[in-house]
Amino acid sequence: MLYRLFEYLNENTDLPGMRIGEYISFRSAAAIILSLLIAIVFGKRIIRFLKSKQIGEDIRDLGLEGQLQKKGTPTMGGIIIILAVIIPVLLFGDLQNVYIRLMLISTLWLGFIGGLDDFIKVFRHKKEGLNGRFKIVGQVGLGIIVGATMWLSDDIVIHEKNFETKHYNITDVQTGEVVSSYKEKQVISTIAEKSTKTSIPFFKDTMLDYKRLTGGNDTLAWVLYMVMAIFVITAVSNGANLTDGIDGLLTGVSVPIVLVLGILAYLSGHIIYSDYLNIMYIPDSGELIVFAAAFAGALIGFLWYNSFPAQIFMGDTGSLTIGGVIAVFALCIRKELLLPLLCGVFLVEAVSVMLQVGYFKYTKRKYGEGRRILLMSPLHHHYQKKGVFETKIMMRFFIISLLLAALTLITLKIQ
Repeated sequence: MLYRLFEYLNENTDLPGMRIGEYISFRSAAAIILSLLIAIVFGKRIIRFLKSKQIGEDIRDLGLEGQLQKKGTPTMGGIIIILAVIIPVLLFGDLQNVYIRLMLISTLWLGFIGGLDDFIKVFRHKKEGLNGRFKIVGQVGLGIIVGATMWLSDDIVIHEKNFETKHYNITDVQTGEVVSSYKEKQVISTIAEKSTKTSIPFFKDTMLDYKRLTGGNDTLAWVLYMVMAIFVITAVSNGANLTDGIDGLLTGVSVPIVLVLGILAYLSGHIIYSDYLNIMYIPDSGELIVFAAAFAGALIGFLWYNSFPAQIFMGDTGSLTIGGVIAVFALCIRKELLLPLLCGVFLVEAVSVMLQVGYFKYTKRKYGEGRRILLMSPLHHHYQKKGVFETKIMMRFFIISLLLAALTLITLKIQ
């Protein structure tokens, strides 16, 4: 909204300073500041409202230290995160940008699914919440929306580089004889095109093209891309949901992930930087840094109340939204194959649950009684059972997330 207002005032008036709205650095800074303020200022009022309506978390006794003391803590705090993201993006983002629209739709879509799950838990008093099949249907639906948009929108293209190999001879100045020669690849042009290509980390000048996997069939390639989008969204959103089990844990580990994705979006959308770093150039994707800034500000602001001892829990309203939005963001900038590294904490938490459940079922069939690999899953509960305090677990996972974020950025120079 304000982006177009600044643009109109700059073109039709002589007011000084109106060009500032064109600068993505200004709009990103404004977005992160506003989202932070919304989360902190209005977050307190939302907590009071949720308490007055007795929208609190029912705590199952899992034998964890300090667990029952959290009974009655307001849940559905993901509403704070969603509002703190949506409002700044609506104000400072370019709403005509297809990537911004896709991110807004994804945020509201996942927020609705998570909110419905929390509503059933709180008001219907069903601890299992929304049936898992309906959650999967919602995630599959979003994957289809993302895949179809990437396929059908004319605004979503990548720039392919056309190379030409040139041969050079080095001659002796005195004799004029050729003493050596060498070859060099030079970019002679770039072409904007629809593509099913995605970046492969750690491999220079190498990309995965889903079209090759389907024998060159364009339609099948996009169908395969949709399947990949569904898998990525489902995996990351559920991984984030499993990570949300300790005060401030999911919020804290998500901040470095979002910031790195914002940096990658800016670099991918900048023709000079993408060429220098030899990464895929994706026109208009740089606008996503405004969304990333608002998202990071919302998470940090929510951490104000969600850090130990938590005054509010985000619930599935927040956890499913955080994971799903991260997945869609990565898909938009063709970096979904980086997610196992960047979201390594989510991956380990999810794998710990799968191994625990799988091993328990296997040993029950073989020995007649179920055995466990961990004291409790997900992994953070294992450390709680070992007596490690919540804040220490949270900080250690946060440090690991920072490390993984740094390693992800390092791949820019490896590619």
